[in-house]
Amino acid sequence: MPDILAVDRLEVLVLVDNLTDSLSTNSSVAISEWAGLLTTGRMRLLSGRCTCCAHHGLSLLMTAHVGSAKRTVLFDTGPEAATFLRNADILGVDFAAIDAVVLSHGHWDHGGGLVAAIEAISKARNVQRVDCFMHPGMFAERALQRPNGEFLKFESVPDPDVLAKAGANVVNTREPQFIAEGAFYLSGEVPRITQYETGFPGHVRRRDDGQSWEPDPLIMDERFISVHVKDKGQFIFSACSHAGVVNVLTYARSVFPSVPLYGVMGGLHLSGATEKVIPETVADLQQFGLKLLAPGHCTGWRALSAMAKVFGDELVPSAVGKRYVV
Repeated sequence: MPDILAVDRLEVLVLVDNLTDSLSTNSSVAISEWAGLLTTGRMRLLSGRCTCCAHHGLSLLMTAHVGSAKRTVLFDTGPEAATFLRNADILGVDFAAIDAVVLSHGHWDHGGGLVAAIEAISKARNVQRVDCFMHPGMFAERALQRPNGEFLKFESVPDPDVLAKAGANVVNTREPQFIAEGAFYLSGEVPRITQYETGFPGHVRRRDDGQSWEPDPLIMDERFISVHVKDKGQFIFSACSHAGVVNVLTYARSVFPSVPLYGVMGGLHLSGATEKVIPETVADLQQFGLKLLAPGHCTGWRALSAMAKVFGDELVPSAVGKRYVV
């Protein structure tokens, strides 16, 4: 890969996450939802009507500043349109400023609001199409096999024709690439290196026959975004880390070996059946020298508790409405 562009500043606004938390204190890199709304004048009365809703899912709005220019990417859209649009309205999202949309992987809790997001961007841009980056593996029907053998189906990702009708220019590829005029790097498929990061137990996908199911624990369609912040390093965004966050960071470091890792944000999927790998994961995270860890979504409280024992002010957990500036 060519060298990754260094941006002067990066702002990240959490549009959807599992948690809401405006009472905890934060380090200097983050401002909570309520504090942000008060600062911008968007909240003059403390009320449920003017605060965001938490929902199982993730959506991040990233804005990179390069000189006087701004480049904005929407990374995932949460589990449904209503939550995404409500929170975006409360937080004052400028849909016309969004240069591209990335769906991290083909799961309902990340793509449920995708059509609504594309429609909102297209309308704000006066029908100008927006690039929407997908992976061909996202479109298979998926499910979770329960302990009793039954299959709990997942809502499917909108297909390219539906997205195109909504106003998207669908870029459907496995290849890594720079997007939004080079300010963001979208990875390729993440190599699996560690012995303990073995994927999502019980996750399956429809076979080509359209009838039976096959194991799909690795979820190879999940990719990450990297942003090189000047004088800091790579800030990695991994929506669910089904590849394992250690594998993700190892790969990111190998792609741009001259740019150190600065931080990681997103879901680390260390809850439920994957809680057993928390000790190995937390131990190996220390090797990267991260200055910022912002876990959220599917990370789970057990993993957060384990990280809090090891990391200090570097740990700044994600929550809906929170804004990070690095």
